[in-house]
Amino acid sequence: MSVDLMGFLGVVLVAYVVPGPDFLVVFRSAIEHPAKGRAAGLGAQAGLCVHMLAAAVGLAVIAARSPAVYGAVKLLGAAYLVHLGVRAVLAARRSARERRADRERPAAQESRGDIEPATGPAPTGAPWRSGFAQGFLTNVLNPKAALFFLSILPQFVDGAGSTTRQIFFLGILDVLIGIVYWFVVVAVAVRLRTLLARPKVQHRWELTTGWLFIAVGVGVAASA
Repeated sequence: MSVDLMGFLGVVLVAYVVPGPDFLVVFRSAIEHPAKGRAAGLGAQAGLCVHMLAAAVGLAVIAARSPAVYGAVKLLGAAYLVHLGVRAVLAARRSARERRADRERPAAQESRGDIEPATGPAPTGAPWRSGFAQGFLTNVLNPKAALFFLSILPQFVDGAGSTTRQIFFLGILDVLIGIVYWFVVVAVAVRLRTLLARPKVQHRWELTTGWLFIAVGVGVAASA
Protein backbone atom coordinates (compact mmCIF):
# COMPACT_ATOMS: atom_id res chain seq x y z
CA MET A 1 0.00 0.00 0.00
CA SER A 2 1.48 3.34 -1.11
CA VAL A 3 -0.25 6.62 -0.33
CA ASP A 4 0.82 10.26 -0.53
CA LEU A 5 1.08 10.59 3.24
CA MET A 6 2.69 14.03 3.46
CA GLY A 7 0.20 15.60 1.07
CA PHE A 8 -2.70 14.02 2.93
CA LEU A 9 -1.44 15.21 6.32
CA GLY A 10 -1.15 18.76 4.99
CA VAL A 11 -4.72 18.78 3.73
CA VAL A 12 -6.07 17.26 6.97
CA LEU A 13 -4.27 19.77 9.18
CA VAL A 14 -5.59 22.70 7.13
CA ALA A 15 -9.12 21.24 7.28
CA TYR A 16 -8.97 21.03 11.08
CA VAL A 17 -7.40 24.45 11.61
CA VAL A 18 -10.18 26.19 9.63
CA PRO A 19 -13.02 26.48 12.21
CA GLY A 20 -16.33 24.84 11.38
CA PRO A 21 -19.49 23.78 13.23
CA ASP A 22 -17.63 20.97 15.01
CA PHE A 23 -15.07 23.47 16.33
CA LEU A 24 -17.87 25.59 17.79
CA VAL A 25 -19.44 22.54 19.44
CA VAL A 26 -16.18 21.26 20.95
CA PHE A 27 -14.94 24.66 22.14
CA ARG A 28 -18.26 25.70 23.65
CA SER A 29 -18.68 22.30 25.32
CA ALA A 30 -15.19 22.55 26.83
CA ILE A 31 -16.02 25.95 28.30
CA GLU A 32 -19.04 24.40 30.02
CA HIS A 33 -17.16 21.34 31.30
CA PRO A 34 -13.79 19.80 30.31
CA ALA A 35 -15.30 16.30 30.18
CA LYS A 36 -18.06 17.56 27.90
CA GLY A 37 -15.49 19.13 25.57
CA ARG A 38 -13.47 15.93 25.29
CA ALA A 39 -16.67 13.94 24.75
CA ALA A 40 -17.75 16.36 22.00
CA GLY A 41 -14.40 15.87 20.28
CA LEU A 42 -14.73 12.08 20.46
CA GLY A 43 -18.32 12.35 19.24
CA ALA A 44 -17.26 14.45 16.26
CA GLN A 45 -14.67 11.83 15.32
CA ALA A 46 -17.22 9.04 15.79
CA GLY A 47 -19.45 10.87 13.30
CA LEU A 48 -16.46 11.06 10.96
CA CYS A 49 -16.08 7.28 11.24
CA VAL A 50 -19.63 6.88 9.93
CA HIS A 51 -18.72 8.85 6.79
CA MET A 52 -15.49 6.88 6.43
CA LEU A 53 -17.35 3.57 6.56
CA ALA A 54 -19.96 4.86 4.11
CA ALA A 55 -17.29 6.01 1.68
CA ALA A 56 -15.38 2.75 1.97
CA VAL A 57 -18.41 0.64 1.07
CA GLY A 58 -19.65 3.09 -1.56
CA LEU A 59 -22.86 4.18 0.18
CA ALA A 60 -21.80 7.82 0.25
CA VAL A 61 -21.47 7.79 -3.54
CA ILE A 62 -25.20 7.18 -3.78
CA ALA A 63 -25.95 10.02 -1.37
CA ALA A 64 -23.60 12.42 -3.16
CA ARG A 65 -25.15 11.66 -6.57
CA SER A 66 -28.70 11.97 -5.29
CA PRO A 67 -29.64 15.65 -4.83
CA ALA A 68 -32.66 14.66 -2.72
CA VAL A 69 -30.60 12.61 -0.24
CA TYR A 70 -27.82 15.18 -0.09
CA GLY A 71 -30.28 18.03 0.41
CA ALA A 72 -32.17 16.15 3.14
CA VAL A 73 -29.00 15.44 5.12
CA LYS A 74 -27.87 19.04 4.66
CA LEU A 75 -31.18 20.43 5.94
CA LEU A 76 -31.13 18.07 8.93
CA GLY A 77 -27.65 19.27 9.82
CA ALA A 78 -28.70 22.90 9.41
CA ALA A 79 -31.75 22.39 11.61
CA TYR A 80 -29.62 20.80 14.33
CA LEU A 81 -27.14 23.71 14.29
CA VAL A 82 -30.00 26.22 14.55
CA HIS A 83 -31.42 24.15 17.41
CA LEU A 84 -28.10 24.36 19.28
CA GLY A 85 -27.95 28.11 18.64
CA VAL A 86 -31.47 28.78 19.87
CA ARG A 87 -30.77 26.75 23.02
CA ALA A 88 -27.61 28.77 23.67
CA VAL A 89 -29.37 32.12 23.18
CA LEU A 90 -32.27 31.12 25.42
CA ALA A 91 -29.84 29.85 28.08
CA ALA A 92 -27.97 33.17 27.98
CA ARG A 93 -31.15 35.15 28.45
CA ARG A 94 -32.35 32.85 31.23
CA SER A 95 -29.07 33.15 33.13
CA ALA A 96 -29.21 36.95 32.73
CA ARG A 97 -32.69 37.02 34.27
CA GLU A 98 -31.53 34.81 37.14
CA ARG A 99 -28.59 37.12 37.85
CA ARG A 100 -30.92 40.13 37.91
CA ALA A 101 -33.23 38.30 40.32
CA ASP A 102 -30.28 37.49 42.59
CA ARG A 103 -29.24 41.14 42.69
CA GLU A 104 -32.77 42.22 43.56
CA ARG A 105 -33.16 39.65 46.34
CA PRO A 106 -33.32 41.39 49.74
CA ALA A 107 -30.15 41.17 51.80
CA ALA A 108 -32.29 40.13 54.76
CA GLN A 109 -33.18 36.93 52.99
CA GLU A 110 -29.52 35.98 52.89
CA SER A 111 -29.05 36.74 56.58
CA ARG A 112 -31.99 34.46 57.44
CA GLY A 113 -30.37 31.65 55.51
CA ASP A 114 -33.33 31.29 53.15
CA ILE A 115 -31.08 30.85 50.15
CA GLU A 116 -30.55 27.25 49.18
CA PRO A 117 -27.00 26.04 49.58
CA ALA A 118 -24.96 25.84 46.40
CA THR A 119 -24.99 22.43 44.85
CA GLY A 120 -21.87 20.59 43.86
CA PRO A 121 -20.69 20.13 40.30
CA ALA A 122 -22.90 18.12 38.01
CA PRO A 123 -22.05 14.45 37.60
CA THR A 124 -19.53 13.92 34.83
CA GLY A 125 -21.79 11.36 33.15
CA ALA A 126 -24.39 13.95 32.12
CA PRO A 127 -22.05 16.41 30.35
CA TRP A 128 -20.14 13.51 28.76
CA ARG A 129 -23.26 12.04 27.16
CA SER A 130 -24.52 15.46 26.09
CA GLY A 131 -21.15 16.46 24.60
CA PHE A 132 -20.70 13.20 22.72
CA ALA A 133 -24.20 13.40 21.24
CA GLN A 134 -23.72 17.00 20.11
CA GLY A 135 -20.33 16.28 18.52
CA PHE A 136 -21.58 13.11 16.83
CA LEU A 137 -24.75 14.64 15.37
CA THR A 138 -22.92 17.77 14.20
CA ASN A 139 -20.48 15.71 12.14
CA VAL A 140 -22.69 12.83 11.03
CA LEU A 141 -25.25 15.32 9.67
CA ASN A 142 -22.58 17.24 7.79
CA PRO A 143 -22.55 16.06 4.15
CA LYS A 144 -19.30 17.95 3.55
CA ALA A 145 -17.57 15.36 5.72
CA ALA A 146 -18.86 12.63 3.42
CA LEU A 147 -17.72 14.57 0.36
CA PHE A 148 -14.26 14.90 1.92
CA PHE A 149 -13.87 11.13 1.90
CA LEU A 150 -15.34 10.87 -1.58
CA SER A 151 -13.41 13.66 -3.29
CA ILE A 152 -10.26 14.36 -1.26
CA LEU A 153 -9.16 10.94 -0.05
CA PRO A 154 -9.05 9.34 -3.53
CA GLN A 155 -6.47 11.96 -4.55
CA PHE A 156 -3.98 10.34 -2.16
CA VAL A 157 -4.80 6.71 -2.93
CA ASP A 158 -2.55 4.52 -5.05
CA GLY A 159 -4.65 2.97 -7.79
CA ALA A 160 -2.49 -0.15 -7.83
CA GLY A 161 -3.51 -1.13 -4.30
CA SER A 162 -6.77 -1.84 -2.53
CA THR A 163 -8.84 1.35 -2.58
CA THR A 164 -11.00 0.28 0.35
CA ARG A 165 -7.99 -0.58 2.51
CA GLN A 166 -6.26 2.71 1.72
CA ILE A 167 -9.42 4.74 2.45
CA PHE A 168 -9.68 2.97 5.81
CA PHE A 169 -6.02 3.69 6.55
CA LEU A 170 -6.27 7.39 5.66
CA GLY A 171 -9.64 7.71 7.37
CA ILE A 172 -8.38 6.20 10.63
CA LEU A 173 -5.34 8.48 10.46
CA ASP A 174 -7.66 11.45 9.98
CA VAL A 175 -9.75 10.41 12.99
CA LEU A 176 -6.69 9.98 15.23
CA ILE A 177 -5.26 13.37 14.20
CA GLY A 178 -8.64 14.90 14.95
CA ILE A 179 -8.76 13.40 18.45
CA VAL A 180 -5.37 14.94 19.28
CA TYR A 181 -6.45 18.27 17.79
CA TRP A 182 -9.73 18.38 19.74
CA PHE A 183 -8.00 17.55 23.00
CA VAL A 184 -5.62 20.46 22.40
CA VAL A 185 -8.62 22.71 21.69
CA VAL A 186 -10.22 21.54 24.94
CA ALA A 187 -7.02 22.29 26.88
CA VAL A 188 -6.96 25.83 25.46
CA ALA A 189 -10.65 26.33 26.20
CA VAL A 190 -10.23 25.16 29.80
CA ARG A 191 -7.56 27.83 30.34
CA LEU A 192 -10.07 30.44 29.20
CA ARG A 193 -12.80 29.25 31.58
CA THR A 194 -11.75 31.70 34.31
CA LEU A 195 -12.15 34.63 31.94
CA LEU A 196 -15.44 33.35 30.54
CA ALA A 197 -16.76 32.61 34.05
CA ARG A 198 -17.29 36.33 34.64
CA PRO A 199 -21.05 36.95 34.37
CA LYS A 200 -20.91 39.68 31.70
CA VAL A 201 -18.28 37.88 29.63
CA GLN A 202 -20.16 34.59 29.94
CA HIS A 203 -23.40 36.23 28.82
CA ARG A 204 -21.74 37.73 25.74
CA TRP A 205 -19.97 34.45 24.99
CA GLU A 206 -23.19 32.44 25.15
CA LEU A 207 -25.05 34.93 22.97
CA THR A 208 -22.20 35.13 20.44
CA THR A 209 -21.79 31.37 20.07
CA GLY A 210 -25.54 30.90 19.97
CA TRP A 211 -25.99 33.36 17.13
CA LEU A 212 -22.96 31.86 15.35
CA PHE A 213 -24.61 28.44 15.44
CA ILE A 214 -27.80 29.95 14.03
CA ALA A 215 -25.91 31.83 11.32
CA VAL A 216 -23.96 28.72 10.26
CA GLY A 217 -27.16 26.66 10.23
CA VAL A 218 -29.02 29.22 8.12
CA GLY A 219 -26.03 29.43 5.78
CA VAL A 220 -25.97 25.67 5.33
CA ALA A 221 -29.73 25.57 4.69
CA ALA A 222 -29.49 28.41 2.17
CA SER A 223 -26.86 26.56 0.19
CA ALA A 224 -28.87 23.33 0.15
